[in-house]
Amino acid sequence: MRYPNVMTASRFILGITLMAAGMSTTFAAQSIKANDTGLSKTSVFDVPEPKVYHYGSSQPGQSKVLPRAYSGAPPQVPHDISNFLPITAQSNMCIACHDQPKEWGKKREKGMATPIPPSHYTDLRNAPGKVTDHLIKARFNCNQCHVPQTDAPALVENTFSSGRKR
Repeated sequence: MRYPNVMTASRFILGITLMAAGMSTTFAAQSIKANDTGLSKTSVFDVPEPKVYHYGSSQPGQSKVLPRAYSGAPPQVPHDISNFLPITAQSNMCIACHDQPKEWGKKREKGMATPIPPSHYTDLRNAPGKVTDHLIKARFNCNQCHVPQTDAPALVENTFSSGRKR
């Protein structure tokens, strides 16, 4: 077995070190300015004050239901929920109107509450696929997915179309 010459190994290491040093100065010169990071195009050091948006003040059954953002999206709440908060497992005013499994598949009349869908009566942990006759307790926190409608403008243009005619 032949051992490499110590001088050859030293030159090789020196060459690699110089090459790495030259590359690091090349990369260091291409820094990104703080104002060019993120979507906001402001300095990352700014502390912006969020805009105040207002939720609708209409009572249940009085407002227009907005179309869903995409297929399978949870519908937005079309009415004021301030009197229903906080929503807890022990106090959930939503189910007083929306717990209507007998209304599944029926045509809804104007002003009628939308029934909670069968997926909320299905225990995905213990009996996936089996629809029960009661709301699953893990689904009590309605506003975790269903948010009230607000006057906030869209952050980006949305050209989504479900393909369905309304």
